[in-house]
Amino acid sequence: MTAIQVPSGSLVGADHSTPSHAAQSHAAASGVLASVPTAPTSGDGSASDGTSSTTSSATTSASEKTLLVLEAALTHRRFTAVVVATGLAKATTHRILTTLVDRQFVALAVDGSYLPGPKILSLAGRALQSIDISAIAQPFVDDLLEQVHCTVHVGVVNGDEIVYLIRADSDKPYQMPSRVGHAIPMHSSGIGKTVLSGYTDEGLERFVARAGLPYRTERTITTLEGLRAEIAEVRRLGYALDREENVPGVGCVAAPIRDHTGTIKYGLSISTLTLEHTAAQIEAMAGLAIETADRISAALGWTR
Repeated sequence: MTAIQVPSGSLVGADHSTPSHAAQSHAAASGVLASVPTAPTSGDGSASDGTSSTTSSATTSASEKTLLVLEAALTHRRFTAVVVATGLAKATTHRILTTLVDRQFVALAVDGSYLPGPKILSLAGRALQSIDISAIAQPFVDDLLEQVHCTVHVGVVNGDEIVYLIRADSDKPYQMPSRVGHAIPMHSSGIGKTVLSGYTDEGLERFVARAGLPYRTERTITTLEGLRAEIAEVRRLGYALDREENVPGVGCVAAPIRDHTGTIKYGLSISTLTLEHTAAQIEAMAGLAIETADRISAALGWTR
């Protein structure tokens, strides 16, 4: 099994949007732990302001309270909404928010609402730059490999092509004609089609104008009308198929991998020889491909 590390910020398709500061800040929230001081508690576990240190379900530690308030402040702009989201007392919530504002993890707008602070935005940027998709995806790929006993790929969009980041080989006595670092067209590959499914109709047209639809095999889609219909089907199904469109005798089913903003920048495919698996058998593995791709997406910070 081979993999390469690719900085997440360096490979972006031309028709994808840039992550917002709010989305970046939410992705970094889980990395901000007990470095922010909170109010001391008395010996019986209650806060010094007289409020209980327990939520409705279980005892909550000081560091857990801080994380609860930080996450709530990044997703709810009003104080009352933050209180409801955390389940903490108003006094406790206010005290933690005051500290977060003082430490610049949260900012206070003119209208009194809460915004991501400069400290959390800086941390989010650093975290996003250090994401190693290969390291994150590899354990999930290994699990899938044990189930399907077919070659599993993970690829990333790079301009108008897909570059393989991971190729995990099965225990079969053959290997796919692919390699890590190899670039393949988007219109003729399963991973490429999943990425294209995230483009707007206008973005799809711009892609075709830039990259064209070069012939690869007799099954390759070579017209804009044909590609539009294919991508519409990918959007409907949630997965893509490569029916010997890129390499004769090789088929695959692929599913999209989303980053923390929900943008489809990556994809996962299960590849096999068409001599070993029929088209129906390949498509029957779509559920496993989607499940694994969604698990990787969740590990990257995507939430439905």
